[in-house]
Amino acid sequence: MTKPQRSVLLATAAVAALIVMASPTLAQSDASEKPAVPSYKITKQVPLPGPDRWDFVKYSTTERRVYVAHGDRVSVIDEPTGKVIGQIGNLPGITHGIAISPETHQGFTTEGHPGLAAAFDLKTLKQTKTITTAPDADGILYEPTTKHIYVVNGDSGSLSVIDPSSDLNIATIDVGSKLEPAVADGKGHIYVNGEEKSEIIAIDAKTNKVTAHWTMPTCRTPHGIAIDRTTRRLFSSCSNKVLVVLNLDTGATVATLPIGARSDGAAFDPVRKLVFSSNGDGTLSVIKEISANHFVIAATVQTKPGARTMSIDPKTGRIFLVAAESIPTSQTSTTANHPHPTYVPGSVKLLYVDPELAAAQ
Repeated sequence: MTKPQRSVLLATAAVAALIVMASPTLAQSDASEKPAVPSYKITKQVPLPGPDRWDFVKYSTTERRVYVAHGDRVSVIDEPTGKVIGQIGNLPGITHGIAISPETHQGFTTEGHPGLAAAFDLKTLKQTKTITTAPDADGILYEPTTKHIYVVNGDSGSLSVIDPSSDLNIATIDVGSKLEPAVADGKGHIYVNGEEKSEIIAIDAKTNKVTAHWTMPTCRTPHGIAIDRTTRRLFSSCSNKVLVVLNLDTGATVATLPIGARSDGAAFDPVRKLVFSSNGDGTLSVIKEISANHFVIAATVQTKPGARTMSIDPKTGRIFLVAAESIPTSQTSTTANHPHPTYVPGSVKLLYVDPELAAAQ
């Protein structure tokens, strides 16, 4: 072998080694990697009048409003001004989720104890109809290909399908185990957190049939859920302080990353390629999507204790959380050694958490 040939072979081998080293893997996050991400801070706090209990928060890009399930009502906030512009309710139960039907100019909220969904007019903010679903009506979402509303009945282990054009419950999807919230991929598929079996349930929205059960061995009790529709990656936050990334084409676990405690919400920023987990311990976990198979812990943002559910403006990256001032644990009641938080009356607030580039808007 001549010297030039040997040099070419050595160079080729070096390039091949670099390609192998640079290829994406299914490894966990590398603590040595610190990708550049915006810094986040609370820029506004909007007091919410009424009950001191809350659940989901929903940002709607169409109306530029924030909807907060707030005790026996839904509080409606004008996002640009931060003003409370209305209340939907009082409703007979405790409200949980919110979904928007753009075609019919309606909103929907769920009421857990009676097992109901309530429709309301987006212009007048008046309740227009009550629809029976099933006990523990909790999460809710709009599916864009069928234009139907799906209510996740958590303890009942089912989903109720509502046609907003008639405000009728047109189908029930029986899963058979306890559920948490769901997301849609925009292509006619729905993915539901299976709380009881730590799994993701895939549903075909066109047929309203379950098509797959994907177990998440590293997850215990999934709660928050979000999706990157471009890379087809699903993010599920779990009670054992991890966030699991799934491949929606295969159901395989891509990565497991550490997050804060008591997560009950997740979101994805498609512009900045960031995954978030909102945690009841008063933190916001930020994860950077480097590629479809490579995720890195980016930051932990201090928020407020109890700020466990979230929503995001996908354009500006502004995050919305809800929190309140809690009374010390020693003064609250407990069941099975688990404290039930008690909040200072009138202290519930909607929090605006902005990335540094959006803070001046």
